[in-house]
Amino acid sequence: MSAALASVLRSGAPETEQLVDDFRDLAEPVVRQAEGKDFLAQWQAMADLGVLRLAPPGATAPGPVTRSLAMIEGLGLAGADPGLCYALTSQIFGMQFPLRDAVGADAWQRVADVQEGGALLCHALTERGGGSDPFSMRTRARREGEGFVLDGAKTFITAAPVADRAIVFARTAEERSPFALSAFLVPLDLPGVRRGETFTKTALPTVPMGELLFDEVRLPGSALLGRQGSGLAVMASTTAWERAVILGYALGPMRRLLARTVEWAAERNHFGRRMGASHQVAARVSDMALALHRSRVQLYAMAARLDAGTPTRLLAAEAALTKISVSEDYVRLTGHATALAGVRAFLPGFDLAADLASPAAALTYAGPNDLLRVNVARQLGLPVEN
Repeated sequence: MSAALASVLRSGAPETEQLVDDFRDLAEPVVRQAEGKDFLAQWQAMADLGVLRLAPPGATAPGPVTRSLAMIEGLGLAGADPGLCYALTSQIFGMQFPLRDAVGADAWQRVADVQEGGALLCHALTERGGGSDPFSMRTRARREGEGFVLDGAKTFITAAPVADRAIVFARTAEERSPFALSAFLVPLDLPGVRRGETFTKTALPTVPMGELLFDEVRLPGSALLGRQGSGLAVMASTTAWERAVILGYALGPMRRLLARTVEWAAERNHFGRRMGASHQVAARVSDMALALHRSRVQLYAMAARLDAGTPTRLLAAEAALTKISVSEDYVRLTGHATALAGVRAFLPGFDLAADLASPAAALTYAGPNDLLRVNVARQLGLPVEN
């Protein structure tokens, strides 16, 4: 990336930008060495770099969330696979940070090995019969003595085929009530746990996706996250965290794509002149830069809010708006790059080859944008029906 382009894209605090650069430089040789290895080997290589380690609360600038976001961006800039970046971001922001907040210091120490890559987490919410409507779930956990017995099935779970533990949401009461659901941290080597179908994906194919099946799985009372009936609150926290900053995985690929496109347009001879001399080309490239700038500003602003201790319940609408905006800008930026690259965008052997499916998946992952728009409108006061 040219110095001129890099300077235009620096919209964060100096210490944050320096961390992005430093981590990119640290990660580049590791990313090259890990390329072509299986998912778990790449995951461990990233963990060895410290990507999964959370800075302690109250750490000096940049704050813990900003630090993790900058590391993920640096990793993407180093050329790490977007699917791997997505999986790392999902665990860090959708599980590790919310878990650390929810379980307390002592309990967190019992699961903190996830920070060293020693265990991999997954988030088990969606079922075959529904995903966006949590009250339709059929997975149940019934009380038995001091513990619970878990039965049911979860599907479309990122990393389920290789995960060691799952945050599982289940019914502990029958009515459609805010207190009918509970959340559990479930080791996936317990008797009665099986891994179901593994899905072949066209988007972010590097990270596996699959099903988890639970048949009379006996859980100790300590597996409960929070209190019985607090599952909806746990879900609200994990989804708000995820929507706020999960699109951080896209920043590195977006910056790399913009840099390649600028270099191509500046050097390509087209109709007797440089392609970049065209006003239409210049407008597309500027729109790509605008999409990236807007995305970086929004994501780092959300990270700053979380670092300041803003409760996630107060960030639900802002997190949804950020997820909608950044995911749509990711698609828009990729579309511009594809149009400028022409047929080369569809030839894997070219540096301008485009991946249109993975950006499009961002419109659905962490909640479909159409439903998030409904949620935002409802929080703004519109009487939108469920």
